[in-house]
Amino acid sequence: MSEKSGSTEVKEVEKKEEESDIVEERIYTVPLGRAWITPVTRRAPRAMRILKAFIKRHMKIDEDSIKISNEVNEKIWERGIEKPPRKVRVRVTKDKDGVVTVYLAEAEGK
Repeated sequence: MSEKSGSTEVKEVEKKEEESDIVEERIYTVPLGRAWITPVTRRAPRAMRILKAFIKRHMKIDEDSIKISNEVNEKIWERGIEKPPRKVRVRVTKDKDGVVTVYLAEAEGK
């Protein structure tokens, strides 16, 4: 039993270290309506590019250091390539290394 409790303690310590690495955290509502001016078979990829450009502009970083979580990707693609959402609410965190990670905001109504 001591092995199990030891491994959970290690996980808790790692989680605390990850949380302490966060330098900045913001919540944004990203407008994706501009994706709808493109042909229907290119809307979701365009929405992803719009999201990356928005994060790049507001967090003042280069595009290589942006990581989009799987939850956000699934939210944009959930209705297919032709009908991405008009806007998406995200939580953006920047760690001390300058890597920005985009998560889905916790308070999703739908």
